[in-house]
Amino acid sequence: MCGIVGIAGVKEVNMDLYEALTVLQHRGQDAAGLMTSDGEKFHVRRGSGLVRDVVHERHIRSLTGMIGIGHVRYPTAGSLSPLEAQPFYTNSPYGIGLVHNGNLTNDRELRSLLVTSDRRHLNTDSDSEVLLNVLAHELQESGGDRLDPEGVFAAVRRVHERCLGAYAVVALIAGTGLLAFRDPWGIRPLVLGCRSELRGMAYLVASESVALDVLGFEYLRDVTPGETILISPGGRLHSRICADRSERHPCLFEYVYLARPDSRMEGISVHRARLRMGEKLADKMHREALEWPIDVVIPIPDTSRMSALQLANQLNLPYREGFIKNRYIGRTFIMPEQRDRERSVRRKLNVIDVEFRGKNVLLVDDSIVRGTTSRQIVELAREAGAKRVFFASAAPPVRYPNVYGIDMPSTEELVAAGRSVETIRQLIRADGLIYQDLPDLVEAVRADNPAITRFEDSCFSGDYLTGDVTPGYLRDRLTERTTARREAALAELDLRFDEERL
Repeated sequence: MCGIVGIAGVKEVNMDLYEALTVLQHRGQDAAGLMTSDGEKFHVRRGSGLVRDVVHERHIRSLTGMIGIGHVRYPTAGSLSPLEAQPFYTNSPYGIGLVHNGNLTNDRELRSLLVTSDRRHLNTDSDSEVLLNVLAHELQESGGDRLDPEGVFAAVRRVHERCLGAYAVVALIAGTGLLAFRDPWGIRPLVLGCRSELRGMAYLVASESVALDVLGFEYLRDVTPGETILISPGGRLHSRICADRSERHPCLFEYVYLARPDSRMEGISVHRARLRMGEKLADKMHREALEWPIDVVIPIPDTSRMSALQLANQLNLPYREGFIKNRYIGRTFIMPEQRDRERSVRRKLNVIDVEFRGKNVLLVDDSIVRGTTSRQIVELAREAGAKRVFFASAAPPVRYPNVYGIDMPSTEELVAAGRSVETIRQLIRADGLIYQDLPDLVEAVRADNPAITRFEDSCFSGDYLTGDVTPGYLRDRLTERTTARREAALAELDLRFDEERL
């Protein structure tokens, strides 16, 4: 889950890129980067941290050009190295910069072929660099002295043939223009918009429609799964489906947690989808005739607010804000290390004790992934004086790893994996626990777009769309992750030792 954006216009795009990334910041807080082209050179600024900490006014001034791309990073594959901040760049052929949201599932095989057969050099552990080099190789095979749209489409078709997994990509190709494409399953989101300017038309592609809204771009449509869009320096838009088979199966967890509520993706309002999640939860509570003595419904900010509000309305119960969120603490779910998540919960949330004291409260969250945050929030409610604490999840139990770009890598880290609801209730120390049913969640989301017949829901169902995710694959990835984190911990110890010696 990263945020990506690309703009091709008829005036400087640096500030628009910066503004777009700031409203996509919720999709990644580990690193940020911008790249622009002035027709002769690429100009790049990237680094670890939030957009505002990486890109300053002096950097904006140096990012000249009327075409550019941007990225906010949330690490799922590779390491946490600053070298893996995007955009990635290669100078052969033509000069290509690339940003990527998603995760390749066959990156190890691709990595080997790139080195031995394609004669490409890889400098990081990132699958995004793998994707860049696959694209670069196929562009080299397609183009001669000059690369035309037909050559670009042929190259992306071969990228689809070689790459498995989830990927939404925006790239700059020197002398050719802005390139955007989506995997044939349409797992990760990508929207297209335009804006009329004095000297012509500007186009924007981004992970979420909110980037269009804040910059005054008109929403045109979602990029179709398997579609390739090329916007030439003159502002002409070329489009073609470049996959032999394409199906629209967007990630269900985008609507539960990842996306902003003011976004629309695949014709679905995130806000309305979350309201319906609350309605479906209330329906389930009625069906199961739960006799919980609830005095008040309290959301765990921010993502669960709409679901909690509608749940309270349906149950005819008071809705209250009981937690105050520190806006300067990042989203705990997307923090890469467990110890960071644990430390951040109490710094992130403070209670309004009068809303808890002497009451039976129903806490509503968007989901329960590792269980750490849920347990600490239940404890906060009890410390504030709640008599009994019940817990509702707007999403079903997360029982399986996600391999398509969300940090749910192993069953060992998922509290619901192999456990009953009663066991989970005991682990998070709640007096009662209810989860959304998967069919109800699907119905709540697809109500705005019934044409979507299936979502990517592997973290709930264990059903992996791409067909290449086996138990052996998951075991290998867990081993890689464990090794990488052990090496990172040792490196941190070495750094502390060196600092103490100095």
